[in-house]
Amino acid sequence: MASISTAAANDLVRAAHQHAEQIGVPSTVTVLDAGGRFVAGARMDGAPLISVDTSAAKARTAVFFKTATGDLVGAIQPGAPLYTIGAATGEELTFLAGGIPLFDDSGELRGAIGSGGGTPEQDAEIAGAAVEATS
Repeated sequence: MASISTAAANDLVRAAHQHAEQIGVPSTVTVLDAGGRFVAGARMDGAPLISVDTSAAKARTAVFFKTATGDLVGAIQPGAPLYTIGAATGEELTFLAGGIPLFDDSGELRGAIGSGGGTPEQDAEIAGAAVEATS
């Protein structure tokens, strides 16, 4: 299993926080490895306390589903395939935009980044900017 390095994870956190500062959205950013476990993270001054949990849950969801969390929103609606997923697992997951899986050049999952603190759209923008800046 490929895994993201601590140095690369810290670079992602820094890049995300730089973008969050630019758009004026205090955020918490969490980077997890391919097993869904913590590698790096930090909460900016002024970021909501709950963003610590939501950023980690977004990253974890992106690892487990290997897709951006914003792309899963429709799958949890009533009648959709993942509607009851929350009751089927003890893992803290969330299906709001802001979590992005990280893949290596061969397409193997390395981990994920999650951003929390703004709207789902802002969180997705922050996480996406970090990935773009460090690619």
